[in-house]
Amino acid sequence: MFAEIITIGDEILIGQIVDTNSAFIGQLLNLNGISVKQITSVSDNREHIIEALNEAKSRADIILITGGLGPTKDDITKKTLCEYFNTTMRFDENAYADVVNLFAQYGKEVTATNRLQAEVPAICEVIRNYNGTAPCMWFDVDNKIYVSMPGVPYEMKALMNNQIVPKLKQRFSFPSIFHKTVLTQGIGESHLSDLLTDWEDSLAEANIKLAYLPAPGMVRLRLSTKGNNQQNLMVNVERKIEELKLIIPEYIYGYETFGEENETLEQIIGKLLKSKNQTISTAESCTGGYISHLITKVPGSSDYYVGSVISYSYEIKETELGVSQKILDEQGAVSQPVVEQMARAIQKKYKTDYSIAASGIAGPGGGTNDKPVGTVWIALATPERVIAEKFQFGNHRERNIQKTANAALNLLRKELEGKN
Repeated sequence: MFAEIITIGDEILIGQIVDTNSAFIGQLLNLNGISVKQITSVSDNREHIIEALNEAKSRADIILITGGLGPTKDDITKKTLCEYFNTTMRFDENAYADVVNLFAQYGKEVTATNRLQAEVPAICEVIRNYNGTAPCMWFDVDNKIYVSMPGVPYEMKALMNNQIVPKLKQRFSFPSIFHKTVLTQGIGESHLSDLLTDWEDSLAEANIKLAYLPAPGMVRLRLSTKGNNQQNLMVNVERKIEELKLIIPEYIYGYETFGEENETLEQIIGKLLKSKNQTISTAESCTGGYISHLITKVPGSSDYYVGSVISYSYEIKETELGVSQKILDEQGAVSQPVVEQMARAIQKKYKTDYSIAASGIAGPGGGTNDKPVGTVWIALATPERVIAEKFQFGNHRERNIQKTANAALNLLRKELEGKN
């Protein structure tokens, strides 16, 4: 059994707003065992909406629609649904009462235009919207369920969580769906795929599908499976992850369970530092403070993060961090000895247990034959030693900054976990 999501509105198609509704609905449906076949966005146009509905019913059993339910003339979803189901409008007293109550909260009278919100297609079942003026409409036609919801996200979310999903589960029996994602850093998608060929082939026997989800400096591996026994699904996925840990232990830094809050790399290092009662400082050049930004995004980071020097110029590297002018002149800022000096200097300056330093050529200009755009040196100073690594990322400035920050944080994570 499949569901399809249709979003209606020119504002989505022209990029004026981002369609977050589909992402929310898709995740919620999956958590409840309902697979999404397709997501479609259409304009506020009668022909487009009808075409989308016809196509959706050929693929799915449950069609969820958001948008186009306001009181203004450009919101045509309700009229189009009336035409599509060959029915007329009726006035719904409960829906009108909800409109009156909502307006009363703001000390306002219901206008004639807003009164039209209580008019709904005659064959629909009204699902009351307690957070807005547009009622939700449930159609049960030819063994297909159509649900039309307002496009306002907080209204839609309340309807989906509290009324629509429970109602769907009363009507149908759904299988269990389980997703778990393995988080990797320090290896590219193609190289990772080469390493995992045999393991990936073995997933089919356990009815598990694998998806590679690359991002700057990291790759997420999502394992997905479906069946009637949730516990068995979880056991099968965990067994394959244990096998994976033996193949690429040095690249795995965490896990995500679908529908749960994800733990980020910066949260992981925060927990490790707090558990050891240790501190970190940073000296950044090419990242311009982005490493510090990620670390301080975590609530409570003041327990372990002390501060940073953004030493973008040669002068600041010399005056604030004591980097040798001779080394800068001879080897340049993007070099091993420079980042090592930066790391030791900030560690000493702020009296921290660990420090991270990064210097590179983010681009798009500034590269040379010896040091092309994307060349980055990262150093990690520990209580006992300094570790330095060279990276060659690419020619996209923003991605280079993100990759540098992720690589630096992962270098720290591995040291804290004793994996360097």
